[in-house]
Amino acid sequence: MNTLRIGSRESRLAVIQSELVAAYLRERGCEAPLVTMKTTGDKILDRSLDQIGGKGLFVKELDRALRDGRSDLSVHSCKDLPMEVPEDLPLIGFSQREDPRDVLVLPAGTTVWDRSKPVGCSSRRRMLQLRDLCPEVTFRGVRGNVLTRLDKLDRGEYGALILAAAGLKRLGLEGRISRYFAPEEMIPAAGQGILALQGRAGEDYSALEGFLDAAAAACARAERAFVRELDGGCSSPIAAFARLEGEALRLRGLYYSEQTGRHRVGVLTGPAAEPEALGAALARQLRDDLDGGVGA
Repeated sequence: MNTLRIGSRESRLAVIQSELVAAYLRERGCEAPLVTMKTTGDKILDRSLDQIGGKGLFVKELDRALRDGRSDLSVHSCKDLPMEVPEDLPLIGFSQREDPRDVLVLPAGTTVWDRSKPVGCSSRRRMLQLRDLCPEVTFRGVRGNVLTRLDKLDRGEYGALILAAAGLKRLGLEGRISRYFAPEEMIPAAGQGILALQGRAGEDYSALEGFLDAAAAACARAERAFVRELDGGCSSPIAAFARLEGEALRLRGLYYSEQTGRHRVGVLTGPAAEPEALGAALARQLRDDLDGGVGA
């Protein structure tokens, strides 16, 4: 194709991420106009995602635009992409990974975390792991894009936010980060820091070949397979993070058992060439451990 129209959510972060792909294409002589739209998930901000239908609400409009030909390519934050992808709209590949860590953000101008105020967080994954680190903290849900959340924080509604480092860095807001959580402290969401590119089956996307990253793809596929095996939706406190170590992948995963109310972290290493098998194997190991009656 001489032109690839890129479908994107209209938030500032989504546009910046889509422009990374567009700039690469334009440098190679391919027109890459953005087709922006507000998704259902962006419109409904007074309820948590699990109450209104999950991550699929962030992609429904983008999928429709691909199918009806208004766009040729969608750029997603991989962590926000549902685990099941339609056969007619396959994943083309994944970008190089930005910083995958979660971070603590304090109100502008402050350096001390006021723990008497709630942490703004709607992610059960983050809440579960932050409670392990700081049992005394309380939480209050927060929705909206990154800039909206920061505005609420700076107005005094929260004592801190937990956000993804990747989004803040892409927005040029790295200076707002007060503390990084190592993946060993707080395992990121599957695919965090990676962009997922989605297209139409049968189309030629060879112009993107140099943009796509094999290492990130292996990590993303292992992490997504872990969550998929556990049938984890957006509200499930499930996390996965993989690192490439030579020809091997080292996958760390967190599983929370709704059945027992307990959670466990496990680590498994396997061939980088078989990322889905590794993700599924670690998921089964943790699920059998907790739901099979083994003590925590």
